[in-house]
Amino acid sequence: MRKLLFIILLTLPAACTRSVDQAAEIAQAVSATLSAIPPGPTQPLASPIPSATPIDLAGLFCEYQFCIGHPPEMAFYDVSAANNQAAPSNYQAGILAAYNSNLFLQVIWQIAPGSTEAQFLMDQILEEIDTRGNLDVRLVGELNVLFTPITNTTPVVPFGAAAAWLCADRAFAWKAYTADPALAEILFTDALERFECTP
Repeated sequence: MRKLLFIILLTLPAACTRSVDQAAEIAQAVSATLSAIPPGPTQPLASPIPSATPIDLAGLFCEYQFCIGHPPEMAFYDVSAANNQAAPSNYQAGILAAYNSNLFLQVIWQIAPGSTEAQFLMDQILEEIDTRGNLDVRLVGELNVLFTPITNTTPVVPFGAAAAWLCADRAFAWKAYTADPALAEILFTDALERFECTP
């Protein structure tokens, strides 16, 4: 037994020396292999991506493949979906509304291929309580827009305006009821300055 223990003690330093030597040999071999690998082609530096102009989403409704401006403190809701109708708003047709205690906004649209004017949709957005003023044709960006001031019999918001236009294959109409007669014009300008549509 002592003889066996003596043999083990004699071989132990040799085993430790071998593992240290092997580790150094492996590290040297890895280093030689890595240095022998030819360098690959240098990657060109990526050109910086141009930053897009940020879109101000405050007061901008974008859905159904169109965008339209509105006061930032209000939000449009889908009237068709809110009324649990069989067909909620979609690309082909829809109704949006937004309101607070002294302002009401409405937007409607429908598919209108081949139409040359949107008067029919203005007639549709106006109610029996609405009285039209003079009809005005305006060029807003690339849109030919029919615009009319309106009054109504609602005592809280007796003033307003209505507008209608064509974009791509759809007709759009917009209406506002306000407490201030000058506010409708401002709301119209804000809505149409930010309007976009895609077919």
